[in-house]
Formats: sequence, structure tokens, C-alpha cells
Amino acid sequence: MPSVAVKLYSVFFKLLLKHRLQNLISISADGLSDSFGVSTRSDESVAAANPSFTDGVATKDIHIDPMTSLTVRIFLPESALSPSEPDSLKLHHRDNYQHQPRSDRRHSHGSLNQNSPPNESRRNSYGCNIENLEPYGGYAPSPKRNSRKLPVMLQFHGGGWVSGSSDSAANDFFCRRIAKVCDVIVLAVGYRLAPDNRYPAAFEDGVKVLHWLGKQANLADCCKCVGNRRVNGVELKKLSVQGQIVDAFGASMVEPWLAAHADPSRCVLLGVSCGGNIADYVARKAVEAGKLLEPVKVVAQVLMYPFFIGNNPTQSEIKLANSYFYDKPVSVLAWKLFLPEKEFNFDHPAANPLAHNRTGPPLKLMPPTLTVVAEHDWMRDRAIAYAEELRKVNVDSPVLEYKDAVHEFATLDMLLKTPQAQACAEDIAIWVKKYISIRGHEFSY
Repeated sequence: MPSVAVKLYSVFFKLLLKHRLQNLISISADGLSDSFGVSTRSDESVAAANPSFTDGVATKDIHIDPMTSLTVRIFLPESALSPSEPDSLKLHHRDNYQHQPRSDRRHSHGSLNQNSPPNESRRNSYGCNIENLEPYGGYAPSPKRNSRKLPVMLQFHGGGWVSGSSDSAANDFFCRRIAKVCDVIVLAVGYRLAPDNRYPAAFEDGVKVLHWLGKQANLADCCKCVGNRRVNGVELKKLSVQGQIVDAFGASMVEPWLAAHADPSRCVLLGVSCGGNIADYVARKAVEAGKLLEPVKVVAQVLMYPFFIGNNPTQSEIKLANSYFYDKPVSVLAWKLFLPEKEFNFDHPAANPLAHNRTGPPLKLMPPTLTVVAEHDWMRDRAIAYAEELRKVNVDSPVLEYKDAVHEFATLDMLLKTPQAQACAEDIAIWVKKYISIRGHEFSY
């Protein structure tokens, strides 16, 4: 069972969340909405972006859509600055990899050793000089050095559609952890929140970020060969000094961190709670788009306790309806704020991935899917059922179920530093590396 501290915190959390939802319901009753929207609430604790590698990860925020509040926070691990390891060293790491049993989860897959040497003056923890600094002290890639390319992970935060953000203190901590243990560049998506923007705004924002990533990759390639020309009525110029493409106003159109270090052909989606619903939608759209998304390729997705629900209640929805933190009554309020009034239905495609009216590609075309569930979460059965349906059509879709765990046990601010939360991140890393590692150097699973 969860500890007494978790139980007490859950009581206050639900009271506060219910009060917030009721206030939002009263505010949204006027029917007014703004397409620009909001991607963070003023009463939430946020972590400022830090473009230097003070703790092994540099971050920056980018507003990618001038017509909406859609933003992304980039998490660049310091490992991106290291030169590519020789094959012999990679094989040595692989041979030394050992499985270690854990008692805080039902399915044990070992842990990753993330210890690294302490930072040296003007050098990163990999011994590489950090000679390129922006005027504000942030990291800037060197055009003279062949940079290491890392996979990209799009992360969608939780918060019941109405709260949470890509730059919240809890999400910032979680994404830093994931960036380091998975050795990936994390793009935390600050999608528009409800009820300011109801369905399908958050889902469309997720797809928009995926297309933006592809655009960045194409623009980075253009930097290598394009001269002065016009594209879609916008004059582009290649600056020989900076090696960047700028628009007519002189603003860079290429994100330098992604241009130097991102490999979009190894893209993973990770969704937390309601973010899992968004990730699954984005995965379906990626399958539909196919080669039109190139060079972006979604190779896997991770659904962490997805916010699934349906008209016909499952056993866990009946037995655990009043469970910890996001209980079913509170979650129903969140769905009422997210779905348009005329579309409110628990078998809505956004709510139930196995609903009869589900559209999109057949399940057999979905990418490999890891599902994380908690023992004391009323949403667990439907997430497990979805994974089982994927397995029936030969999609790799394991389920990790954690004992004595609650909804958002690995991402909630109070629980982020627990051994179970760290173990979950390591388990995710082990599975994800099957699909993002360079061929021939995959971790065993």
C-alpha cells in the first residue's frame, strides 16, 4: 500500500484539483475561447530554462507557432558533446551490462549506470571543450566539429488537460532524468490547455510539433547547399559565417541544437497521463503520413498510465474509482472541460483507443508501444487491454506494472525522487534503446 504521506498528500491534492476544475467550469460557462490559448497556468511552479550544462542537461524554450501559445522546451544532454565512441568501446559497455533485480516493481529489467566524471573547468563531463558560448552564456554548437547525433523524444506532459506545462518544475525534473538515462534529446511539448482550447487543440499541437521537427531537419540540410533563393515567397539567404538560413527579417529559421545534434529518424513519443492519449494520436497520424514525414520516423512510443476511459467500466474503474490523486469523479470533470459539450462521450476516440468509432490506421501498423501502469490506478485495466490488443496483431507492446504505485507515481512532484520513480525511468530507457540504438549495439531486454 502507498505510504501514509502519499495518502495524506493525495487527499489535499484532490481537494485542490477539484476546486481548480470547478473554477474552470464556472469560467468556461461564458463560452468564450481564444484560439491562441495558454500552455501554462499562472499559479503553477515553473523552472527557468538553463542553456548551460550545469547538471548534465541544457535547456531552452522555443515558441514555434506565432498563431498559438504552442511551445517546446528542448532538453539537450551533455553526452551530445562527446565524440562518437569507437565500436570496441561500445561493445565493451554492452558486455559489461548486467541485470539487477529490483523489489519495487513486478517486471524487472535492470538499471543503467549513469555515473560520469565531475565537470572540469571549461570542459564538459566527457572531456570536450565547451568553447562555443552564446553571449548569454548558453551552449552554441561548433560548426567546425562533427557533432554526435542523438535520437529525439517528444514528451507530452500530464495534468488532466487543464494544468501542467512543459516548463513546470516537476516536468523539467522528469525530462532531465529521461534525457540522461535514455541518452536522447527531449522536446517537451507545451500544448494548449483546456477549457481555453478544447479537443482537438492539444492533439493538433502534438502533430504540429512532429511536422516542425521534420521542417527543422530539412532546413538544417538546406544550410549545407542552399544559396540565395525564395521559398514560399520568403527570401532565404545562407550566411557563410554562421552557416544558417535566415528569413527576410534576419531571424534564424534553424534551431542550432537540433541541427547539430538531433537524429529525427530515431524519434520516440512519450506521453504522461493525458499526454499518453496525445502521444497515441500523434503516433497514428505519423503512421498515416508515412514517408511524407521524412526524415522523421516514429520508431516507438511510451504510454505512462494513459488517461483512457470508456462507457463500459472495467474492473479497476469500479474497484479503484476513489483511488489516489486522479480519482474517477475528478477525472470526469477534466474530461467535461476537455471535450466539446456536443461531443462528450467516454467512448470518444480521444478517450477510448478501442472504441468502435476509432478512426485511423489498423492497430498492426502502430509503432512498438511500452505501457506503464500503477497497481492503485483506476485507469490501469484499459491501458493493459490496449496493450493486449496491440500484441494480438504482433506489435511489440509490453506492460510494466508497478506494485504499490499510484497514478503519476514517476512524474508527480512529491514522488519524483523516490526509488520507484528512478527505477521506472531506467526501465523505460532499457526498452527504448532497443529501437533507438545504432544497429549492432542494442541493449538486451
